Amino acid sequence: MLDRTILREDPDRVRWALDVKGVDDVDLDEVLAVDEEWRELKARGDELRHERNETSQKIGELKREGDDEAAEEAIERSSELKRELERVESRADELEAELEERLLELPNVPHEDVPVGSDESDNVEVRREGFDREHDLPAELVPHYELGERLEIIDEKRAAKTTGSGFYFLKGDGARLEHALIQFMLSVHREQGYVDVLPPVPVNSDSMTGTGQLPKFAEDAYRVEDEDLWLCPTAEVSVTNMYADEILLREDLPLKHQAFSPNFRREAGEHGTQTRGIVRVHQFNKVELVNFVEPETSYDRLEELVGEAEEVLERLGLPYRILEMCTGDMGFTQAKKYDIEVWAPADDMDDGPEEGGRWLEVSSASNFEEFQARRAGLRYRPERHESAEYLHTLNASGLALPRVMVAVLEYYQNPDGTVTVPEPLRPYMGGQERIEGHDPVGESARGSGERD
Repeated sequence: MLDRTILREDPDRVRWALDVKGVDDVDLDEVLAVDEEWRELKARGDELRHERNETSQKIGELKREGDDEAAEEAIERSSELKRELERVESRADELEAELEERLLELPNVPHEDVPVGSDESDNVEVRREGFDREHDLPAELVPHYELGERLEIIDEKRAAKTTGSGFYFLKGDGARLEHALIQFMLSVHREQGYVDVLPPVPVNSDSMTGTGQLPKFAEDAYRVEDEDLWLCPTAEVSVTNMYADEILLREDLPLKHQAFSPNFRREAGEHGTQTRGIVRVHQFNKVELVNFVEPETSYDRLEELVGEAEEVLERLGLPYRILEMCTGDMGFTQAKKYDIEVWAPADDMDDGPEEGGRWLEVSSASNFEEFQARRAGLRYRPERHESAEYLHTLNASGLALPRVMVAVLEYYQNPDGTVTVPEPLRPYMGGQERIEGHDPVGESARGSGERD
């Protein structure tokens, strides 16, 4: 949520943020009008309260002087003032609630260094890593969705039967590979000073509002029927709101939490080759990194956060790139954002590098400044004798599991159809060096064995 001071003193800056972030469903003039009327009523209420206090004192003085007629007039005036004050305060309360609701519709203002642009084509590639590494790929690369089916480690058909489209089973070594990735990521981030959190999966509406998923993105989330609960769209929601309406101390900061969770999102993109397999699904696992920091350190922390997330890809030996997101592609809540995209070599897409393949986003590292802190009531006290201030929040995926799985299966596949397990993952898979696949199960896969 934006500071009301910015809204009042620099509305053009807010208007600019609406424009460059492509938010066209908010009438800022209406919001400003509500705020102006509210402030006028608050001032009028103060005047009425002051006059009523003076009138009450005057009533006592008149009674002591024996001027009963003047005292009765003062009493009648006090009653009039009370009624008008109640009317003014009631209307002010209505406007306060409306203003709070309207402020939730306003996006965060981008940092001045963020490149201005309208969509992903205007994002800026900061650097590219890993393409200079010697690594022989098979002449005929197989996309992960075909490879996973051949090896019997990814099963979308049976998941469609049990749940619906946009879900999948991981089986055998596929499940083991994902478990290994989870444990590996958690271990890497523990080395970086992160404290583990295992959060609840459902979150309430206050938490969704605190981090900015509500009210704007309600249609993308799964709601629990007849309950004020939502299935977690990202552990950012629960972990950020752990400290809602609390005051942390300077010595607590920076506070770094990592959380593994399943995540649920309705939006699954367009159907077709680019979304075949497990690239864009309704349920996926992720390790989330959440930071709470002092305001003056947040942009240095953002750069460090990018490094902490990308270390997973560095150790796995996967090629990747870092993008600085432009204003039109950075999101509603962020002040500045970087994307980390891993290279999946088997699918030759228009947005892929010259080496072929395509880029898959596996992390967004974002600085929200005090935007989430204001919504969730996240404050810290710089010194014990000083007033509490809003802190800054940041987060990044560390990383999203399905797309890392895709990159591993495609980048480390062998000409014989097997997949080499990256060395850092082998200790988490009992020393296993290669995924060779499993025999299919069931009559439909093997044939009934009946003779004509």
